[in-house]
Amino acid sequence: MIRSFDGTEPRIADSAYVDDAAVVIGDVVIEADASVWPNTTLRGDHGTIVVGEGANVQDNAVLHEDAELEPYSTIGHSAIVHNATVAERALVGMNAVVLDGSHIGEKAVVAAGSVVTEGTDVSPSTLVAGAPAEPKTEIEGSRLAETAERYVSLSKEHAETSERLD
Repeated sequence: MIRSFDGTEPRIADSAYVDDAAVVIGDVVIEADASVWPNTTLRGDHGTIVVGEGANVQDNAVLHEDAELEPYSTIGHSAIVHNATVAERALVGMNAVVLDGSHIGEKAVVAAGSVVTEGTDVSPSTLVAGAPAEPKTEIEGSRLAETAERYVSLSKEHAETSERLD
């Protein structure tokens, strides 16, 4: 479902993929080759949400307030990003939570189930884990940074081959 809020309509690039079961409301920008998967909610009613070029927001994830996903970042299944920034090629794992004013650095990884507390800056190429999330190790050359490219390809396949059956 794609709908306006208070006169503001989402802006979605022609090459972006937004699943029919996703909810995109209000001040949301979805850039080229980005993907938004089933049961995801992007609620732009109290700030702008930006899903950068090639970024992906996977099933059941929630983005709210001034959430920004820079190019080729990945938000895993059921994760929450609230008023925070996820830098280029960073990955937020499944069921992780990134809270207000936080910044996830370029190519950083937030481990599944972790909680990045308000105002936390995660350094580039760092794995953080736990609740609250703490640095565990530096990561270099991680294949996780390539996740977004796989989702760009997968979204094209879905757009070309999926057919509603109801």
